[in-house]
Amino acid sequence: MSTTIDAEFEIDGWDEKPYAEPPEGPKLTRIVIRKTYRGALAGTGVAEVLTAQGEGGAGYVASERIEGILDGRPGSFVIQHGGLADGDEQSTFGAVVPKSGTGELAGLSGRAVEARHGVLTLEFSFGAEVRAEDV
Repeated sequence: MSTTIDAEFEIDGWDEKPYAEPPEGPKLTRIVIRKTYRGALAGTGVAEVLTAQGEGGAGYVASERIEGILDGRPGSFVIQHGGLADGDEQSTFGAVVPKSGTGELAGLSGRAVEARHGVLTLEFSFGAEVRAEDV
């Protein structure tokens, strides 16, 4: 059985560095984002993000380590998530990295997406892992 939470977060730090700005095509950027989560997920997160930002289209992929208390259990875990934008159309995807949970979060698995600004939606369980083809 899985549990779904919406964890609100604030961005505490944003360190952006372009690594490719070609005359044509999207700008490529690396960003380190620091977050504070509150609610059913209380703690901090640090995300390493790669973006492609072009005219009318964009995309990102991120690995984020979250440390804190999830639904009363202390520990840490890593999520990998991303998204694409084509004009007004947007889509996101993400999952808990298998076997990344520590402390009382060992065995954590699930899906994680930022479909709304400032909110991480986490559907999770303990024991069963999400397979890459299920994301």
